[in-house]
Amino acid sequence: MTDDVRNIVLGVVAAGISAALGWIARTYLWRRKLRRKQTFFGLPENSESLLVVNRDSATAEPAVHRFDVFALLELSGLIKDCGAHFQVVTQDAAHQGFGERTEFCVGGPGSNRRMVAHMAAMLPGVRVNVDPEPGPDRGAFQIGSERYRMDPGITEYVLLARLTAGERRETRPVFLFCGQRAITNQAATRYLARNHERLARKHGSNSFVLLLKVINSQAYGPDVVELVADVTRAAQTALPAAAARGSHRAD
Repeated sequence: MTDDVRNIVLGVVAAGISAALGWIARTYLWRRKLRRKQTFFGLPENSESLLVVNRDSATAEPAVHRFDVFALLELSGLIKDCGAHFQVVTQDAAHQGFGERTEFCVGGPGSNRRMVAHMAAMLPGVRVNVDPEPGPDRGAFQIGSERYRMDPGITEYVLLARLTAGERRETRPVFLFCGQRAITNQAATRYLARNHERLARKHGSNSFVLLLKVINSQAYGPDVVELVADVTRAAQTALPAAAARGSHRAD
């Protein structure tokens, strides 16, 4: 074998080894990223999850607002990416506890009974005005001592929460998307899809409650979202009796 042939063979072998090592490294990083995503969402391979959809409060017929349908599509993509499965149920048909399966619950307490139950059990510091009559406080959030009113189409708020009950390691989380309007529910799901890696690094497997502001939805749809504050402590601390009496809640 001449020196030239030997050099060519060695070059090919070295290139093959480099390619194999690169593939192994990329596969390892991809799998580690996937495991982190699965852990954050509580969705190991082939696990089951629940999508709880609300009803469109603007119609007397059982219906789902189109923006809530878009929110469900955002969430279904996340679930499929984790290699998990999901079942879609309506807010009045989800008769089970939480913690056995990851749950994604969409819609405010005015249109989702399941949301009412979750908020009463895990977010005692949050009140939502569900009075159907027009007024400046319609749809307003009260979180602790702060009140957040909406200006429809201009400034609207939505709560994005990841909550767990109990200390069992295998307990699955509940994700809440509680918005003042349907478009804000979609904005929250899109925010979660874009920022879940950062949220996982910051919060790990702990519960959190974030208040998001949706800006100028009449022009930008659900795309322009700002984080107002991490309101976990206030949301999980029961309101004083006087504050609770001065607010509305769909209980």
